[in-house]
Amino acid sequence: MKHTNPGKEQFQRKLETRALQKRTLRVLAVDDEPSILELLQAALAEFENYEISVAGSASEALQAIESSETPFDCFLLDIQMPETNGIELLRRIRQIPEHAETPAIMLTAMSGRKYVEDAFLQGAFDYVSKPFDFFELRSRMHAAHLLMQERIKARRTSASVKNLREELDHNQQFSFEDPLTIDGLERCLKYVEFDNYIEQLSRGRLFESWVTAIKLQDAEFRFDLNDFGGFRRAMADLGRSIELTTGNSEAVFSYRGGGAFLVVVHGRDRAAGLPKEDQLNHVFSDTLGRRGASGYMRAVMSPPVSMRSISKTGAFAAMNNAIEKVDGREKALRKGTEVEPQQRCEVRVGRKEKSQKRLFDTVLREMYGNESYLAGK
Repeated sequence: MKHTNPGKEQFQRKLETRALQKRTLRVLAVDDEPSILELLQAALAEFENYEISVAGSASEALQAIESSETPFDCFLLDIQMPETNGIELLRRIRQIPEHAETPAIMLTAMSGRKYVEDAFLQGAFDYVSKPFDFFELRSRMHAAHLLMQERIKARRTSASVKNLREELDHNQQFSFEDPLTIDGLERCLKYVEFDNYIEQLSRGRLFESWVTAIKLQDAEFRFDLNDFGGFRRAMADLGRSIELTTGNSEAVFSYRGGGAFLVVVHGRDRAAGLPKEDQLNHVFSDTLGRRGASGYMRAVMSPPVSMRSISKTGAFAAMNNAIEKVDGREKALRKGTEVEPQQRCEVRVGRKEKSQKRLFDTVLREMYGNESYLAGK
């Protein structure tokens, strides 16, 4: 077992947080409205550790990035700009190696679902609709930067031992419930980004959105049997299979830990067009076979659950409901109980909702201990 010292780790995280608070964070704000840029400069300048640069277009922003001697720590991007919009600008920024992981927050009046979805799929960390509250914006910027620093640190650690892949797979320990990052998938969001995506959509009332849970059958048992790298690769294979089979439904999905993915689509027709369990498993089996994976693995699915909600709490309750349903199907299969692999789309009824802390806060609290993402407000 890997030895850990929770007290020491928590103390180190507090030191890192304080160091981040004292360090000047370089922010580039991009908007074609000079009044917005002036407002951002004036308001964020009140926070002592922010250095704000501005650009009035995508071309100016790219020039500022290229000419800057030090990489920026955060981007604030408007979407609706002439010539090159903010989403296309974000795509170009992500192609710059120094800014592949730099947090980008869309700061825009464009609240339509397509804009929200495209922004997150191009690598946005968060999405804030105008008009906005500057203290809330500062908190989100702070949370984004802390999380990205943690991810960059993890990637550097992995890169330093990339020539020892088998040893890394054996020794790189993680919890069964950890939300692993799966790279190389166009429509798969990381854990926190997915929560931010759902939260932003919930502001537009999720009347036509549906969520399905997909889980590796007996995932916990396989986690105990396999080395860590084997389990990670199995989940990556299942993620690729989900992307291949849900493309026509334009699904957005995320690995949630515990061997389970959540898949969100918009519209009853697209929910009905999600693959059947057998279809998914056919592709999953082919994916495993091409990699030469040993052993028989199968995925189980929940029926699509309506996210018909006017609140973020209701949206997350629907996600929990989908997870509960896929867990129920898995248990029924273990007992040999006959269960339909995928039922018709279900509309969640009733008002019983579990009391839960905000998932965004929970993830950051797990990473930083009692030092919440609001620290330093």
